[in-house]
Amino acid sequence: MTVYNLGSINADHVYAVPHLPVAGETLAATALQRGLGGKGANQSVAMAQAGAKVVHMGAVGPDGAWATARLQSLGVDCGAVATVATPTGHAIVCVDPKGENQIVLFPGANRALPDTVLQPLQNCGAGDWLVLQNETNLQCEAAQLARQRGVRVAYSAAPFCVEAVQNMLGLADMIIMNAGEAAQLSAALGCDVGQLPVPVVVVTRGADGADWHDTASATQISVPAHKVQPVDTTGAGDTFAGFLLAGLHAGASATAALQLASAAAALKVTRPGTADAIPSKAEVQAFLA
Repeated sequence: MTVYNLGSINADHVYAVPHLPVAGETLAATALQRGLGGKGANQSVAMAQAGAKVVHMGAVGPDGAWATARLQSLGVDCGAVATVATPTGHAIVCVDPKGENQIVLFPGANRALPDTVLQPLQNCGAGDWLVLQNETNLQCEAAQLARQRGVRVAYSAAPFCVEAVQNMLGLADMIIMNAGEAAQLSAALGCDVGQLPVPVVVVTRGADGADWHDTASATQISVPAHKVQPVDTTGAGDTFAGFLLAGLHAGASATAALQLASAAAALKVTRPGTADAIPSKAEVQAFLA
């Protein structure tokens, strides 16, 4: 069984700052860290670290060979990652002393994916998952191909866009959102989270934990967050999503998968960086113990 991830690949430039900048402010950073990022890459790494077989579908620019090599070194199959003329996506991330962040994103190659990156979906089937986010093109096309083959589709509705989410409502088996995104979607559709037209809705609430809404049975599962001292919250949601999906893919119950994901996200925020800072399953299990 395989998890196919149509996702972004970014170069992250992470600046430690005394506080998050405000309009018109020039602010001196106290440190700089460069590394692999992007919601898609982060989730692929998290799933691979959690033990899943992951095929990443995406693109980098002529400057992006290092990113593909890093993904592969972290256990992700990058045979479907294309090289295009558009520069590799990148993010400017500011992180304050409390671990909160502010991000400016240049999509680059992530929005120039050729149709050929979807070729691996010709081999998918029942028991597999397709994972999507909002940082690339071709989401709906990929979801339609996967659904035709009986593949379950999980969709992280970020960066949030009501129109993009509405296009995915009939194609996703699961939507993963943070509390702010869930509130925006509920307001746009005029219904509560538990009434959204998706079989499963997962809402992450940061320090308040996470909720699993089974809309068919109108039931909810909630897990608390672990109390840790945050260093950098960048990528915490992606780590949560990746470990959640890897757990489900391996046959874990919703509760067990949520608990694993919550612990992985908690451990991630104690470390600076994004994809390179995502913990292994062994580290997460040790943390839980």
